[in-house]
This record gives sequence, C-alpha cells and structure tokens, in this order.
Amino acid sequence: MAGNLAIAQRLWVGRRLAGFIPLMIVMLFVLAVSNTLAEPLTGTDAALRLYREGILPSGQMVHAEWGANGSVEGAEAACVNCHRRSGFGTTEGKFVIPPIAGRYLFRPHGNRPEDIDFRYGAGFIPKREPYTDATLANAIRNGIGRDGKPLNALMPRFVFDEVTTAALIDYLKVLSSEAVPGVTEDTLHFATIITPDADPVKRQGMLDVLERFFRDKNEFIRGGFQRMKSDKGVMYRVSRKWQLHVWELTGAPETWEQQLHARMIAEPVFAIVSGLGGTTWAPIHRFCEREAIPCLMPNVDMPVNTENDFYTIYFSKGVLLEAELLAYRLRNNYGTTARRRLVQVFRKGDIGPQAAAALADDLKGAGWQSTSRILHISGNVAELAKAVNSVAAGDVLVLWLRPPDLALLPSNAEPGQLLFLSGVMALLENAPLPPAWRENARMTYPFDLPEVRKVRMNFPLGWFKIRNIPIVSERVQADTYLACQILSESLGDMLDSFVRDYLVEQVEAMLSRRLVNGYYPRLGLAPGQRFASKGGYIVRFAQQGSMHPIVDGDWIVP
Repeated sequence: MAGNLAIAQRLWVGRRLAGFIPLMIVMLFVLAVSNTLAEPLTGTDAALRLYREGILPSGQMVHAEWGANGSVEGAEAACVNCHRRSGFGTTEGKFVIPPIAGRYLFRPHGNRPEDIDFRYGAGFIPKREPYTDATLANAIRNGIGRDGKPLNALMPRFVFDEVTTAALIDYLKVLSSEAVPGVTEDTLHFATIITPDADPVKRQGMLDVLERFFRDKNEFIRGGFQRMKSDKGVMYRVSRKWQLHVWELTGAPETWEQQLHARMIAEPVFAIVSGLGGTTWAPIHRFCEREAIPCLMPNVDMPVNTENDFYTIYFSKGVLLEAELLAYRLRNNYGTTARRRLVQVFRKGDIGPQAAAALADDLKGAGWQSTSRILHISGNVAELAKAVNSVAAGDVLVLWLRPPDLALLPSNAEPGQLLFLSGVMALLENAPLPPAWRENARMTYPFDLPEVRKVRMNFPLGWFKIRNIPIVSERVQADTYLACQILSESLGDMLDSFVRDYLVEQVEAMLSRRLVNGYYPRLGLAPGQRFASKGGYIVRFAQQGSMHPIVDGDWIVP
C-alpha cells in the first residue's frame, strides 16, 4: 500500500513538472527578451530618476549607509526626500537641509552681503570654499564635507560607482538653473483659468477679487522694481509687478489642453492662481502636470483625485471628500443594521454622478448596494418627486443636488429617517430645503461651522467691504482671496529664486503655519499630499425651519 502511494506521488509530481517545464521555458524566454529590450537609462533621464526615485541607471535600487544607524534603499534613499525637487533644501524645526543645486554648491561663500541666505539661518557658514567635483563626490560617497569634516549624520553615504557619481554631480550642476517662463526683470506673470461651464456669477466674483488683489499688490510697490540682491533688504523688497492673464476656455473639454498650450506660448506665465471650473478640471490638471506649471487652489468641487501628481494643489477633494465622509458615517453607524441600500439622486451632466459613483464604490466592500435616480429634465417637479418617492423603508436617501432642485422637493412628502445631502452642492446652511426635509436632513459639511469661522472670515469680508467688492459667492470669493494670500506669502519667502518647483515646495511648507484660513479650520500638506483640507462634519439643523447647522458627531478625517 505504501509502495503504491509513493508511486502515485511520483506520478503526480511528474505530471506537475511536465506542465511546469514548458511554462518555465516561456518565462525564461520572456525574461531574456525583456533584459535585451530594457536598456539602462542614461543621461539626464537616468540622473533625474536617481535623484527623485532612488533608482540607479541599471534599474537597481539606490543603496546608502547610515553607519551604525543602518541603511536605506530605493525611494527612501532618493535625494528628493530631503533636498526637494528644486534642490533648494528646506528647514524642519532646528534641522536645516542645505540646498544642493549647483548655484549653491559651486559658489564660494564670501563675506559679502549677497552671500548670506537667511532662509538657512545657523546652517549658513560664511567664507566657505565651493565644492569641486572631487570634494562633492567625497561628500556623496563618504559623507565628508568640503572642509574635510564629517557631514551631519542625517546625510547617508551612498554606494555609487564613479560613473553614477559623476552623472549625479552633472545633474546637480544644472538643477533649477534654467530660465523660467513668466518671470522677467520687473514682472511676474500669472494666469487664472475659467472653463466654459463655470457659473457666471461665481466667475465675476472671483475676477473681482483677483483683479483687485493684483492692483493692490502693484500699488504697494514704489520707487521702481529692483531685484533682490541681499537679505539686507527685507522680503517685500523682492518687488516685481504682478500681471494677471485671464484664460477663458471655450468648446469641449477635449480641446482645452490645446487651447492652454497656445495661450502659454503667447503669454508665458510663472504659475496658475485660483481659477474656476464646472464639471471637470481634468484637462487643466493634465496640462499643468505636463508643462510643470504650479496650479494653486482652483475653485473646483470636482478635482482630480490623485496624490501622485505634483503641480496642482487643491483646497480639498470637494464632493469626493463628501462621499468619503458619508461612507465613513454609514459604515461606522449602520454597519450592523439591515440598512444596506443607497438611493442616490443626482442630475445628469453635473458633478453628482461622480460623487455618487465614489460613494457606491467605497461602500461596496461593506455589502452596500446603490441605486441611482437620474434627473434629466431641468425644473421637472414630477420627475424629482418620482425619484425621491421611490425610496423604500430602510433605504438611505442621498441627494447630490443643487439649490434649484432642492427647492422643488415635494413639501408634503415624508422623507425617510436617513436622508443625507451634499453641503457643497446645496450651498451649505443656505440650502432651500422644505421644512419637513430640513428637519430630517443630515448634511456633509467639509468646513468649519459659521460661528466658528466668523472671526477668520472677518479678514476677507473686511477686505471686500473696504474695496467695494460685492459679495455674490462668499465661499468662492473667500477662497480666491485666500489663494492670493498664499501665493503672496510663498513668493515672499523665495527671494529671487523664482523656480516653479520651489514655489510648490514653499506652499507646502507655508500652509501648516497659517492660522487665518477662511472657511477651513486648518490647512496642511505633507510632501506628496495635494489636498490641503482633509476632513469635515456631518451636520443637522437645530430645529425645523432653522438655518442654523449644528454638528452631528466629531470632525471626521476619512
């Protein structure tokens, strides 16, 4: 019996091998062909990948040693983690990460005023000799500075051969050294972008703020536009005129990138500030990433949901954040009940379909089903009534609707116990809900409540009043004012280093220090994050017919 079992096992193994050997031959062939086709990257592309991704020209991961503190590999060993894309370094508390762009490494530090760079404080050492290729290679590979002393222990010692070291040094020599479009001797050029489906009232409100902010900025400059030469002058002496270009797109989204490319050739700009979108911002997002143009805080409620890109920074995820807030609430508060079906109502052609899809996808793993009720005809009361009356007992009704639709909800209906709506789309506490709906409604609210943000809002509202700017869309205008302030403060810290990557890095570093942020309780961006406000409330109304929202739970960061 045992002998038969052994024979059976050998036959089984033989059959498995018989099937496996041809597969191995195919895999080895594919691997051999792949190795033949995958030529190592060379030149600037290879050095850039090494700097940003920690990958050697051969395709292997970068390896670096910290002595007794261990080692680091790959993306974690990439230079960009500390010295940033621009190569201009940064500061984190008492730690100073020095710049490693060529303009700093290979320039002598004399005792002239222009040699001092206050951004690096105690990290700046005057009368220091510049690096040479040989001393820089020694710093990279052995952690020895140009003065022969060991560098800070935070600087790893990279295991590079001579060719790789030379390639990295060549890359650093030219890093952030190219002329930047939109920057002239006396002017910084900026654009704001408006899509053809943007709300015309919001458009005018945004332009009123932008044009007045730019005019104020230029009126502040007196006595000509002198370039910054040293830190003996204070920051506001980095005085270039600001020029605003309004890029209004036309036609279908498929043509927008081509339009933007043509505008960029005709009117080169340093960065995009604010802007206003409708149902999609994706073509503008792609254009900015491809052309490496910072796009700071556009007014869009449907951003491109990616944290992997670099140049576009949003206030928040908009309705996608609201979908995450709802998913969090439903998953945690009703995860064990019989409620497992969403009925989501939205209008075709608006941003509701994308928000509803995100919510349905988020809850799918928790066993929830989602049914859509799509509105096709504007102002059709019967269509809307049919949609909201189709909810069965135990369903959760979610409304992704704007004020004109909310105002048409049937006043004599009995909305279900679980009714949620988008605060962003409904105009927050100003949503024109019938009294019975307002009593039962729960609203996503990705901002501070009115009484809490009141003090912060005194800044933009006071500025609007003094300059006779009519308030036609408070949130859009307050966010536009905030975007301008963020741009102004970030530029003030850059001195004359007007490099696009550096502008993005300055915004990242500056946001978390801000206290006055309009609608938002706090803003912040870690490297790699692109949504500055990350949470929100679920609110309800204090009483029937009340416009006063109160929180229905803690601040949620999904």
